[in-house]
Amino acid sequence: MMIFEKINLKVSGRLVLLLFGITTCVFIAIISYSIPAVLEQAPEMKLFDMLPSGYSYEYAKKLLESIGPEGRETYLMLQLPIDFIYPGLFAVTYTLMLIWVFSKRFNSGSKIFILALVPAAAGLFDYIENIGVVIMLKSYPTLSLGVVQFTSAFSILKSTMTVAFYILLIYGLLLLAVKRKHGELVNEHI
Repeated sequence: MMIFEKINLKVSGRLVLLLFGITTCVFIAIISYSIPAVLEQAPEMKLFDMLPSGYSYEYAKKLLESIGPEGRETYLMLQLPIDFIYPGLFAVTYTLMLIWVFSKRFNSGSKIFILALVPAAAGLFDYIENIGVVIMLKSYPTLSLGVVQFTSAFSILKSTMTVAFYILLIYGLLLLAVKRKHGELVNEHI
């Protein structure tokens, strides 16, 4: 728990807000610019990142075929470089956000701070997913069933951890909204 106590001393609402702003700007760039650029030739399709329940080998093959050579190049040279920035920002920003929120209601030694690592796991899984997408793009038109399944599994893991983060954030914010009894921190060891 010592690491969380040290981080907790350095985390401020101002830092979390700054990181949140940067992370949100990168996310908006991905959603509004780089993803649409990749899907120009196949607007009815969704990129691997946007499929939280994963995808089949057939879907992967259809997507890579539908976006064509220009879309695959754009995916590799525009979307993925931006998407290699985002997971790190997501991991750092939202891990610190949970630490900051939890610190308002729990003692610094509480085991609940371990849950602040959920966004870091989501970021790690996103990086692994991105590496799988790079392999698929570089090997196309040859597409390995194993690589597709591996990459799809990490898409699902990333999505699961992302949803878990939002649940934890809502939980933490609800705890903040509840009036503190006698001004004391909750002394739970979850």
